[in-house]
Order: sequence, then C-alpha cells, then structure tokens
Amino acid sequence: MKTKKMELKYDDNNSTSILGEYIHPYFHNEIVVVCIGTDKCIGDCLGPLVGTMLKNKKFPFHIYGTLKNPIHAINIKERIDYIKKKHPFGFIIAIDACLGEKNDVGKIQIRNKPIYPGKGVGKKLPSIGDISIIGIVDISQGFTGFSLHNVRLSLIMDMAEVIADSLVYAYKK
Repeated sequence: MKTKKMELKYDDNNSTSILGEYIHPYFHNEIVVVCIGTDKCIGDCLGPLVGTMLKNKKFPFHIYGTLKNPIHAINIKERIDYIKKKHPFGFIIAIDACLGEKNDVGKIQIRNKPIYPGKGVGKKLPSIGDISIIGIVDISQGFTGFSLHNVRLSLIMDMAEVIADSLVYAYKK
C-alpha cells in the first residue's frame, strides 16, 4: 500500500478519478465508511453530507454518519465502540472536515492513518479509521472554533460531492 498522503484541490481536473484511483486498492476488505461531523455547523457538516450522498447513491458498503444520524463530539465514543464491535475486521475509511492554512482551503487529503476528530478545535476525542479522508474547509484560528461558522455551504457541498463520487469511482473500478 502507499505510505504517504495524497492531496489535491477539490476543483482540480479529474479530482474524482484521481482520488478514486488512490482509494481503489483498499476495496478488497469489508469497507466501513465513518463520516464525522454535525449539520448544526456548516463548516463541520462535510462528513454527514458525504454519508448522506453515499446512501443516496446506494453505495453498497456500511455507512455511518449522515445528516439524519450524525456522528459528532457528543456521541462519537459510543458510536465508535458500536462500529468496532459490529465490524471487527472492517476496513474503516473515516471522513471529516478540517481546518488548515489559507493556501490549503479546498484541499482533500487522504492519509494512511486515523482521524483525530476535534483536534483542530482543541477537543480530545477517540481516533477512528484505517485511512482518513479530510477536507480542509477553512483556516485555523486557534481553538476558538469560530472559523467553522463562516464557511460557505457551496464549498462544503462541492467537496462532499467529490469525496462521495471518488468512493463510488473506487468501488466501481
């Protein structure tokens, strides 16, 4: 497997197929997609939007975290415990929004390590994922969390579509 992270802007040419090609080699196990975030904050709804889009596309793997059933700071520990018990041999792809540098906003990164939800806003929550897909949605402004409330929904929607479509691409390849 590839060992370093892959990164590109969501609106780059062929971003869906490039991400899908990168993810495809992982599609030989029981896939479990865990989408983290809440619909109560535009900047943090990337994960649940991806989960909802995958459900709507009839993605044939286990999907946790949607707009109707989000996985967020309040329920993440119990949801992760449930997922790990229900799928002890599952390969977990975790998806979350992230804050970063100004030049990185709009980038999607695939990392060969877990996600540490809430880290960017100073929360200590359990990690999740064999690989992680993060979307950098805004600039980091310390641990205020204020930034996540000033993100444009159109950016989140576009990034979510690219991530969801890349997972479907990886599956169909």
